[in-house]
Amino acid sequence: MPVARTPVSPHVPLAERLRPRSLGEVIGQRHLLGEGMALRLAFESGQPHSCILWGPPGVGKTTIARLMADAFDAQFITISAVLGGVKEIREAVELAQRAREGLQAQHTIVFVDEVHRFNKSQQDAFLPHVESGLFTFIGATTENPSFEVNSALLSRAAVYVLQPLAEDDLRQLLARAQAINAVPAIEAAASDRLIAYADGDARRLLNTLETLAVAADREKLAEVTDAWLLRVLGERMRRYDKGGEQFYDTISALHKSVRGSDPDAALYWFVRMLDGGADPRYMARRFIRMAAEDIGLADPRALRLALDAAEVYERLGSPEGELALAECVVYLAVAPKSNAVYKAFNEAKAFVKKDGTRPVPMHLRNAPTKLMKALDYGKGYRYAHDEEGGFAAGERYLPDGMPSTAFYRPVDRGLEIRIGDKLRELKRLNDQKN
Repeated sequence: MPVARTPVSPHVPLAERLRPRSLGEVIGQRHLLGEGMALRLAFESGQPHSCILWGPPGVGKTTIARLMADAFDAQFITISAVLGGVKEIREAVELAQRAREGLQAQHTIVFVDEVHRFNKSQQDAFLPHVESGLFTFIGATTENPSFEVNSALLSRAAVYVLQPLAEDDLRQLLARAQAINAVPAIEAAASDRLIAYADGDARRLLNTLETLAVAADREKLAEVTDAWLLRVLGERMRRYDKGGEQFYDTISALHKSVRGSDPDAALYWFVRMLDGGADPRYMARRFIRMAAEDIGLADPRALRLALDAAEVYERLGSPEGELALAECVVYLAVAPKSNAVYKAFNEAKAFVKKDGTRPVPMHLRNAPTKLMKALDYGKGYRYAHDEEGGFAAGERYLPDGMPSTAFYRPVDRGLEIRIGDKLRELKRLNDQKN
């Protein structure tokens, strides 16, 4: 049910008009704010404590900080780490001191948005005042605080992880906007598209609704249809349809461009996906898959590079970390290609699935006890390192009775050229012995 609210001027941004004014109005984050959950208990304790709110944009970090100040009747000071610096920190300290020394002896909560953008010295400036209890520190970040927040400050703050809003949460938010007549009626298909586009971000949903409301009022529209929605917000609605055909078509084009060794096309589709709102972490996972599936042992460095690029992105975030992913996709595109291991793995899986459970040959079995040795476990095994050239020519490693099978067939590209030469030489030595 929509929550009854005191009327707010329609000139105030919709996101601010719908900002929760009590814990009961907060949408989502039940793992933190539900009965008996950590943040709920913190509110009920009556004792504010310093904390880091870590989560993606538009999930309620600022709202929770403001509600905490209201709950503890504390002065609320906001600092933007993007625009602020040591000067703003000093001003906050002065305001906190005045509030504490005033008639009401009011406590202060200092909220630092995008705290990961403060450098070490700026973060250190909070430590003495947090330790003295002059104010409670609350930091909001979209980046992993383990990497972006000083260990000294991190050790003095609880970390709460906020999650993207679920579809049901976003639908509830949409209903609230409609309940205060902020937006016109919206047909089901258009609602579904808006929810998908918001991608767990309440602010994105509300900002989009605000744009729609203006356009719908201008055209005297009684209902927002999906067709009208695409026409009005066409580019940003069409270019990234998460989970839809457009999304999968684009990642398919990217994958095929890498496989086809076209770095320019690969970069183009990569940027198209980023521009459309694709999660760079998803892209990083796809690059790891491409390195294993389409490059394989033709260039084993590709897999390592893909893993490194993923790690760099986790460290730097957007937009800086995206350069490492761009470097990776170009490398994957120009690297020699081989799907030999991919094919060999699938052939081996298919063979094992239809074949019986063949026993391990006696000479390959482990023999850790006297009884096993007496039963000839491991008998006749030839230790390859003791053989000429480190290779036991003529030794057989497949189950008895199983025909020799070449699952892995290296291609004549990259490192697999040398691997193929090695395997042919080993086969020649085996044939001589047999």
